[in-house]
Amino acid sequence: MPRDAQGYLVPGVISASRPVPSRIARPEYVGKPGPRAYAGDNTYSAEEIERIRESGSIAAQAIEAVAAAIRPGITTQQLDDVAFDFLVSHDAYPSTLGYRGYPKSVCTSLNEVVCHGIPDDTTLVDGDIINLDITAYRNGMHGDLNKTFIVGEAAPAAADLVQRTREALDRGIRAVAPGREVNVIGRAIESYTKRFGYGVIRDFTGHGVGAAFHTGLIIPHYDSAPAFADVMEVGMVFTIEPMLTMGTPERPGGYAWDQWGDGWTVTTKDKSWTAQFEHTLVVTERGADILTLP
Repeated sequence: MPRDAQGYLVPGVISASRPVPSRIARPEYVGKPGPRAYAGDNTYSAEEIERIRESGSIAAQAIEAVAAAIRPGITTQQLDDVAFDFLVSHDAYPSTLGYRGYPKSVCTSLNEVVCHGIPDDTTLVDGDIINLDITAYRNGMHGDLNKTFIVGEAAPAAADLVQRTREALDRGIRAVAPGREVNVIGRAIESYTKRFGYGVIRDFTGHGVGAAFHTGLIIPHYDSAPAFADVMEVGMVFTIEPMLTMGTPERPGGYAWDQWGDGWTVTTKDKSWTAQFEHTLVVTERGADILTLP
């Protein structure tokens, strides 16, 4: 049976982290409380961009492998096992594993979970929507993306949310151009989503990525002008990853959320369902080149 569309989820049992083979290079933050401060900028050489693309392609292939396993009755931990096995078989480190203590290789965000859901013994049921967020680290670079999938057959409202969130990402990517401020990306996303009455989660954003998992560059998904006025340059690399919700604001200027006791899982405050899509991209002279394609 489909879940209640208003906050059915409860935390499950989280198993121990799996060890990554010693042959695979680790990001510098593994085994530490957090990453060191990023001292570089957000632009990369052609050679560095190709290394980000390599990691991004592995992450994209991993998502497709995990997506092929999605079905009613499978647990989110079993999906994590697929992601882990795929990444390490391609000599890539799962970037989330050990990042600020996160214990798994993929974020599995289900229904009302906005982001950072931890794989556990929760079983998928027909009608769920689930976001898979995977970042691969290889040859010194991270490639980061996520996609939302439907489990079995979703209700029309949920299916529409998924399709329109994918379109919101596409519109954000089309707004990318050198010389523009990064806040035009959120303007394009929010102007599209408003026509459907969806909310845009404001407190979780796109970010610079590459040599660091998160560089400090922030890419909002709402119309933030005149704030967040970093100017896009050729060679700049970052993610766009809008999170849309069918709920309503519960505080001025944004959409409220809760966090579970695990310190990671973020849910909408009103438990309305939410969807997300993400790509890593590089700014080119003609717009954007997506670096997280299979």
